[in-house]
Amino acid sequence: MTELFNKEELDGAIKENQFVLVYLSKTNCGVCKALKPKIKMIADKYPNLNQYYINLDNDETIIGQYSLFTIPGLLVFVEGRESIREARYMSMDDIDSRIGRISKMLES
Repeated sequence: MTELFNKEELDGAIKENQFVLVYLSKTNCGVCKALKPKIKMIADKYPNLNQYYINLDNDETIIGQYSLFTIPGLLVFVEGRESIREARYMSMDDIDSRIGRISKMLES
């Protein structure tokens, strides 16, 4: 996962790439630390998925601008539009399935 440091970098990544996963967390969040490697393992299965990580300690304005009310957060964008939004308690099987469907659709 490539680390981004502010909203401008995030907006640029979303505009420049067709299929984007963004994982948002904070340093002192235990759930965030536990889920990050699991999310990365899922994302690594899809070569057309661009992966980004944001530590919200660096830029907390992203929380409000993306209406993120709890962490960790997972956002997936397809052609600049939000397609998946998950927060805090996430089903890895569900996320994998949903990302897989989008990936297959984009490959067609």
